Amino acid sequence: MTARPSLAPAMKTEKQKMLAGELYDPNDAQLVAERRRARDLLLQMNATREDQLQERQRLLAELLGSDTDALIQPPFYCDYGTNITLGEKVFMNFNCVVLDVAPVHVGSFVLFGPAVQIYTATHPMRAAERRGGLEGGKPIVIGDDVWIGGGAVVCPGVTIGARSVIGAGSVVTKDIPEDVFAAGNPCRVIRALAG
Repeated sequence: MTARPSLAPAMKTEKQKMLAGELYDPNDAQLVAERRRARDLLLQMNATREDQLQERQRLLAELLGSDTDALIQPPFYCDYGTNITLGEKVFMNFNCVVLDVAPVHVGSFVLFGPAVQIYTATHPMRAAERRGGLEGGKPIVIGDDVWIGGGAVVCPGVTIGARSVIGAGSVVTKDIPEDVFAAGNPCRVIRALAG
């Protein structure tokens, strides 16, 4: 008699759950090791001087897992790095933070002012669930030619349309269409931008 194949679905790893936007355990050994790797690379990258741009770019490529021509002014901080995809000629000014527990897709020719914060990370709304220590995440997409002003915060699950401008200090809680200037807390469309 031959054994029947199991019909039970394979268990997802905590990383697979994290990237799928499901609740996951951030204390999973694989995730802890990947965050430690990112911290070590960031420590080295953030210690580079302007005359060490080639070394900074090498460390950034290692952090992201792919070559990039992005220019990031240190200090820069992220959770993993490997969940961040950058288009061509992205510029991030000093003190930017990207919590990349879910994918972050940044288009080409995007400009980030100083201290811009990109948050994919979420927590359960119910306190009892938060006490369990599980976390979640929602992806963020930033279109080509976007400019995000200094100190702006982009919240989980947001898409910012191509060529739009986000005013300094804004808190972006909902999607922003293409070709607009949006600002405020919460961020809202102020006016359309002419091509």
